[in-house]
Amino acid sequence: MSEILYGIILGIVQGLTEFLPVSSDGHLELMKFIVGDESEGHKSWMLTVVLHLGTALATVVVFRKEILELFKALFNKSMIYERDFIVKVIISMLPAAILGVAFQDQIEAFFNGNMAIVFFFLLVTGVLLYIADKSKNTGKAIDKKSALILGFAQAAALLPGLSRSGSTISTSMMLGIDKSEATKFSFIMVLPIIFGKILKDFMDGTYTSAELSLSVVIPGLIASFVTGIIACKVMVNFVKNSRLIYFAYYCLVVGIFGLAYYFISK
Repeated sequence: MSEILYGIILGIVQGLTEFLPVSSDGHLELMKFIVGDESEGHKSWMLTVVLHLGTALATVVVFRKEILELFKALFNKSMIYERDFIVKVIISMLPAAILGVAFQDQIEAFFNGNMAIVFFFLLVTGVLLYIADKSKNTGKAIDKKSALILGFAQAAALLPGLSRSGSTISTSMMLGIDKSEATKFSFIMVLPIIFGKILKDFMDGTYTSAELSLSVVIPGLIASFVTGIIACKVMVNFVKNSRLIYFAYYCLVVGIFGLAYYFISK
């Protein structure tokens, strides 16, 4: 398989699964396993982070009006809702930012092709989605306490197979938070993490040390951006209509059969 085609495939996988609650990291690891990519943990993790940039940009496009309002609020004290939203986003990013920096080496080690871990956390994702689908929507707004809880849910999803959007949206629904607000907050709260990570790694030369191939990275970025826009819009409608149960079944089936195959083939 050519590097360009490989990059496009990874980009499509990232774009489709970042916003659908089925774990983009887990599916990227699964695709790498299928094609026989045996990159060591650091290089594999860096490629995953770069592909996340494409879907982060897709989020900016889909929620461009809301994000523009947040930027305006930085200079307008009368925009109380938007300024409060910014504070809650900052609170939510702290757990992932702190844990991501403190345990970076340990996190990278999970991206070494150990599929048992991926399948196990897909099962966990499936259980979370199943419980969330049965939860009642009380129309509760996100406050600072729930923002912190969602931050820890996002931090836990640094593990491959545990869906970030699945974890945060499921947690929101179990807290009784309004679905529309939960979806918007879940997708926007990750942006500072992704852009911050990209900037940090660019500044300290991490990408250079990872020696990523541009023939994989560039097609992957473009593919993840385009498919990410489509998937993001689709996911917003799915959450509003409370159809997470389909994704729960999918994660449970893939997790069960994946673990069965893994241990039988050993």
